[in-house]
Amino acid sequence: MEFFWNKGPMFIRELQACYEQQPNFSTISTQVHTLQVDGFLDREAFGSNYRYFPIVSASDYCNSGIHGLIDRYLDSSYSNAVMGFVKNEKLSVDELKRIIEKIENGND
Repeated sequence: MEFFWNKGPMFIRELQACYEQQPNFSTISTQVHTLQVDGFLDREAFGSNYRYFPIVSASDYCNSGIHGLIDRYLDSSYSNAVMGFVKNEKLSVDELKRIIEKIENGND
């Protein structure tokens, strides 16, 4: 998706050329097709070829990924996600308290 956001609409061959070690054409084609089916890309026909372009912003794409992970692996529980960060020491209790304080005070 990064390549599409940075470079704009592209054909599969153009996308393939963006990689330092070019992956197989069919691999990229499958990934692009999946992104299109999932509603992240759309395409326009140019003869028998298609040029793909993003239809979601980077932030919307990231948010959908985070929400999907929480829904799929944490029973849609955001509190379980936060607890996991605390338990795995990715977020300290003090940081969590500061976040709560900011929320209560209406600060971002």
